[in-house]
Amino acid sequence: MTLLEIFPSLRSGMPSRLDPAVWPRETHYDDAGRVTVGGVALADIADQYATPTYVIDEDEVRQRCRAYRGAFPDAEISYAGKAMMIRAVAKWVGQEGLSVDVCSAGELAVALAAGIEPGRIVLHGNGKSFDELEAAVRAGVGRIVIDSLTEITMLSALLGRTQQILIRLSPGIDVHGHPAVRTGITDQKFGFPIGSDAAAEAVERVLRRPELDLVGFHCHLGSQIHDPDHYGEAVRRMIAEMAMVRREHDVILTELDLGGGHAVAYRGGDAEMNLAELADVIEDALDAACARHRFPRPRIAVEPGRAIVARAGVTLYRVLSVKHVEGGRTYVTVDGGMGDNARVALYGARYSVVVANRHPECAQMTATVAGRFCEAGDIIAADVRLPVDLRPGEVLAVPCTGAYHHSLASTYNSVGRPPIIAVGGGRCRELLRRETIDDLLRRDIGD
Repeated sequence: MTLLEIFPSLRSGMPSRLDPAVWPRETHYDDAGRVTVGGVALADIADQYATPTYVIDEDEVRQRCRAYRGAFPDAEISYAGKAMMIRAVAKWVGQEGLSVDVCSAGELAVALAAGIEPGRIVLHGNGKSFDELEAAVRAGVGRIVIDSLTEITMLSALLGRTQQILIRLSPGIDVHGHPAVRTGITDQKFGFPIGSDAAAEAVERVLRRPELDLVGFHCHLGSQIHDPDHYGEAVRRMIAEMAMVRREHDVILTELDLGGGHAVAYRGGDAEMNLAELADVIEDALDAACARHRFPRPRIAVEPGRAIVARAGVTLYRVLSVKHVEGGRTYVTVDGGMGDNARVALYGARYSVVVANRHPECAQMTATVAGRFCEAGDIIAADVRLPVDLRPGEVLAVPCTGAYHHSLASTYNSVGRPPIIAVGGGRCRELLRRETIDDLLRRDIGD
């Protein structure tokens, strides 16, 4: 007999069902009350691979790729690899018809190792080194996004063939939010301010180089944008700039890359981007802007990263201790933290947390889930609801952790980074093994 059967009044203190806005679609409680993703009990994964561990639902990733393909059937969908760049994920998105954008030689190597055709790779970055540009040229990437005048000079010295180029412009659109993710404003490190002398000079320099084929412009407005109207305004400003290039240089640019930054929900009630609305806004803005400037409609590209992998990911931890501070909070300390999730410390990100090894059948308490790292700011989730009988050894699951968790993970306190385990169809497999102490020592060459 369960506590619920003995004390039915406890039902009012029970957590609600798993919120479909932040968990993979195939997330359920099994008959034993354990949380399952892709048909696999998360507690079993914690037992087999230890914790902390990243879990990623392959079907969720693929379904989100298909959603973008359906919403933008005529556009190029380019997966922003910085969100999570491992071979398996690159392979999945490639099989679903997406291109891949990379911003380092390392990400380029992963994409190539995953079998992505070089022509479907786009190289980004505001600080590309000569070696990285050389690697991209040698691989034969489809497009390189120019971010500075220096890159034009370096590329011209490297190329023995024609290379398609996009020039990145900052369109002067402020989407607000955290300063670290506002990339569409004028005063920031990416690209050339739209309408500026520097942007005009970049266009002129590229057009003077026969080995550089300027095919279009690129922009990126920021991250966690849920209002599609910002993209409509970007289309209007960018088409006007493309029309200016035609007037001044008699060159018609045929591609417009609008970047990514589409918002996802990290907790229930969070705003997220509606793909159908975004597609409609972009379509209407294109029609109006191209008609106004009598400019031929360019091919559109979008670059979702977080929106593809965030909700597909879940991170597992084990409870180490439960500490009640008199006159203060209750702290639940787990075996991970800012080493595997830096987003809380960097951006003030907020997450939900559930017990994964059982369905709680008792009253709840308000607690702060704290990490094991030696920083006061090492917090995973503040003021979340957890069962009052939570005890060490239990498994906690944090949803919506597929994007920028592995990518930003560190070895702070000399703690190795977690493994990545794929789930689907009731089975799990290891994609990336846990980083061990031996791995850390291998790089330390000594005196």
